[in-house]
Amino acid sequence: MSRIPISGTHLSLGCLLISLIAVNGLVGKGMHQSSSHQRNLETNSATGTVGSFPFLMPKVSPQTPDLYLCTPIKVDPTTTYYIVGFNPNATMNTAHHMLLYGCGEPGTTRTTWNCGEMNRATDEDSASPCGPHSSSQIIYAWARDAQKLDLPPGVGFKVGKDSQIKYLVLQVHYAHIDKFKDGSTDDSGVFLDYTEEPRKKLAGTLLLGTDGAIPAMKTEHMETACEINENKVLHPFAYRVHTHGLGKVVSGYRVRSNSDGEQEWLQLGKRDPLTPQMFYNASSTAPIVEGDTIAVRCTMESTRNRVTKVGPTNEDEMCNFYLMYYVDRGETLDMKFCFSQGAPYYYWSNPDTGLHNIPHIEASTL
Repeated sequence: MSRIPISGTHLSLGCLLISLIAVNGLVGKGMHQSSSHQRNLETNSATGTVGSFPFLMPKVSPQTPDLYLCTPIKVDPTTTYYIVGFNPNATMNTAHHMLLYGCGEPGTTRTTWNCGEMNRATDEDSASPCGPHSSSQIIYAWARDAQKLDLPPGVGFKVGKDSQIKYLVLQVHYAHIDKFKDGSTDDSGVFLDYTEEPRKKLAGTLLLGTDGAIPAMKTEHMETACEINENKVLHPFAYRVHTHGLGKVVSGYRVRSNSDGEQEWLQLGKRDPLTPQMFYNASSTAPIVEGDTIAVRCTMESTRNRVTKVGPTNEDEMCNFYLMYYVDRGETLDMKFCFSQGAPYYYWSNPDTGLHNIPHIEASTL
């Protein structure tokens, strides 16, 4: 296949770019046509059975370092599907990370595009993963040779007819391109396990992250916190952390005030981000309810003689915590993302956060 002429890199806020899913037997007649709108997620399997759909990059050959590349598929609008598992088809030697977005509309009608999240409006080669006036949420994320993820029994991500998710968009971050200089191609992606059998427990993913900067030769805490202000009961079951090379530990907590007005911090997950960046079982599956706060800290240790800013490239940093949860009834959170300004502007200890009784959290406590 000819090389894809895409140039330039743009900031991806919190590594938020996502791609669409495909499963054997679910692809419409237009799957192999050039227009992304012709690639459909359909099914010919009996209701209740689980199928597997390969949602992969269409043999691309990236020629720009730190390129974020997206490809979409359209979900069959006449059927509601439930995604129940994710089996990655990628290695960290090729893909820095992958994200899977659920969109109302894709960012463009192209088969592939440069999908840096914050791109210049005048750059014709770039677009966001989802359309500018479209619903957008992260469904799944992968990095560092993470293994397969199966959702708990009875839990699924709803897509298609009765969902705001009409398209799936796959994003792959290609940090290094040396292996493509000879014209080699890549089909990194994820095999999606899906079913038409309704799931009473609907899955959602909440991404928490920060902006900010890390001083030279210093240890810095990148922190964020968001209150749950929707009348829903969340059952956390998995979490995933993400930083680049300076991350030492990433921790997430449910914060709730007791009857004495003291805030109690319950750990949801804590991980060295330089281990496989897969979804791990949550440290606590205790429900999260309206009025609770979810707080995240990334401990960063810099040995660089320069400031390191949050950004999309391998020379930048990120502080991300993905919380996967399900609800027993109704729909998942309207809130999909939660970001702070990060250091040196935002800390848990700032007077206006309302947080207190903050635990002492260091990398050495892993």
